[in-house]
Amino acid sequence: MSKIRARLIVVLVVLCGFLTVAGAQPATAATPATPSTPSDSLWFDGTPLTVQNGRFTDGQGREVVLRGYNVSGETKLEENGGLPFASVADAQKSATALRALGGGNAVRFLLSWAHAEPVRGQVDTAYLAAVTGQMRAFLDAGIRVYPDFHQDLYSRYLFNSGSWYTGDGAPEWAVDAGSYSAESCGICLFWGQNITQNSAVTKASYDFWHNDYGLQDAFLTTARSTMAYLVQHLSDAEFAGVVGFDPYNEPYAGTYESGQSSRTWERDLLWPFYQKFRARMDAAGWQAKPALVEPNLFWNSNIGSQKQEGGLLDAGTLGSRYVFNTHFYDQKAISGILMWGKAGDGQYATDFGTVRDRASAAQSAALVSEFGHPLSGTVSDKAPTVLKAMYQALDSRQPGASWWSNPASSGPVLSGTQWQWDIYNGRHHELMNGNAGKVLTSGDAWNDEDLSAVRLDDSRTVTLRQDARLLDRLYPAATAGTTLAFTYEDRSRDGSTTLTWNPVPSSLPNVSRLVGSGQYGLLVWRSGSGTAPTELHLPASFPTSATTVVSDLGTAYAPPSYTASTPVGTAPEPGGTGSRRLLLTDTDSGVQHYALVTNGTTSTPSADLLSAARSELAAWAAAHF
Repeated sequence: MSKIRARLIVVLVVLCGFLTVAGAQPATAATPATPSTPSDSLWFDGTPLTVQNGRFTDGQGREVVLRGYNVSGETKLEENGGLPFASVADAQKSATALRALGGGNAVRFLLSWAHAEPVRGQVDTAYLAAVTGQMRAFLDAGIRVYPDFHQDLYSRYLFNSGSWYTGDGAPEWAVDAGSYSAESCGICLFWGQNITQNSAVTKASYDFWHNDYGLQDAFLTTARSTMAYLVQHLSDAEFAGVVGFDPYNEPYAGTYESGQSSRTWERDLLWPFYQKFRARMDAAGWQAKPALVEPNLFWNSNIGSQKQEGGLLDAGTLGSRYVFNTHFYDQKAISGILMWGKAGDGQYATDFGTVRDRASAAQSAALVSEFGHPLSGTVSDKAPTVLKAMYQALDSRQPGASWWSNPASSGPVLSGTQWQWDIYNGRHHELMNGNAGKVLTSGDAWNDEDLSAVRLDDSRTVTLRQDARLLDRLYPAATAGTTLAFTYEDRSRDGSTTLTWNPVPSSLPNVSRLVGSGQYGLLVWRSGSGTAPTELHLPASFPTSATTVVSDLGTAYAPPSYTASTPVGTAPEPGGTGSRRLLLTDTDSGVQHYALVTNGTTSTPSADLLSAARSELAAWAAAHF
């Protein structure tokens, strides 16, 4: 087939159906930091997160930003019985690397309904025990967790042994109850087209949302039993690290009834389901934790023919009991034809701004629980720029070109978990749909996807497959007060090209000189009434010996270890993984503060340069806030 003909087919496919990610690039080796003694910091006080004033808030009253990964698509497979890992030891290895290499402080932890309830009405406690043990590995590493009952294409049991595609989610008995016709997607080049074009998938999804055969009731009962099990088998301190629960991955109606729209489906079927799930959370002992609810998965598609009205517009005020939880993939970039070039500065400012606005209107926090791009295949060359632009949009709604001139419009820093963190990438042994003649080993071993940021090398060491400068990022993990603006120039690479989308402007010559060609982040916040410090995650590329901080609270090159009397200091992250954080302590309330953090110099900057940079930043902050 000619390239032109192939591209025309892709365009037609995109315009008539859902195009999903498929896709990974050569590995970039990285070595985990040597684990250190876990920090006894009183700032990691074991209190759960709550939602207040549209932000995640910890027990010290600080705004919390969750950053991390989905753990993991392995749950979709059968090779390890619907678990993210083959063993607790592998989970521990993955958690340590996720902290030390990936800079994460949170994971979306995938669960399988099929394995939690393999027989109708009977919860498999052995599966729940294994889930709990693997989840504990992340909690013990100081990583917050939010579980997700995952599904794609409703269930693998809809697909025959010779099918091109597969699914995950519902158990076999749930499919048997529906007596669905043989699945077929017709001429489908991408697995996501099954969502709207495979009649078996659309009918099964329809039945679930209408509670036909009692399917939804059964799921809710199993969800309650799962949540109760976690309460009973995690310690109070461990359970405090559980953020909330994502009830259902990427919900879609299947088919709409006559006269029904995507918006009325959300109002009449999806939102009542979330209210029922919320009631099960309360009954299981999760009263203080939010439900992380997803709208119709097409509500924010960036392809017009796919986009449907939604976003839980008729749910009213979500408040503290729910979090607006959504996904974002650039389907134009994935198509290979609808976005010819690569992503650039501010590429997704509008898309992620829409997420901020919808959460704000619902008076709740926002979470982007999935985002990513294929790392192999014909569109993988776009991955470095697409991912950089997505992280940029999580940090601020302003492009780099306008951030310094209009920082007050940055909006809140969004929490997000990248798809995905699968240490078995390229080393799977999955019998697709149980077919011993179709053993999948490459990529993520699921519908030709290849999006994992990591893999195991030949020595079984966890190794990054993406630029560490992109993944291990500076971000405000906990802000003592209210975040006013944040930006981070990671200077990640696209091949041999260093991407710089937010250079320090020439109007700040001393700040520019201090940053040089290094990475930098700048946080502006208004202090609150608590006593805990502001915390920023320090990437491994910010060793203490090469980190410079310029703040109204003080300046420091190679900042000292934190003490209660140190306004600018460093400390280990909780969990003993070797990762580190910067702590900034103010002693006031309602006062504006700023802090520039950079690794741009390898020699001690002069006192005059630090003073001059501080003066420039003070004048800039006074003029723009």
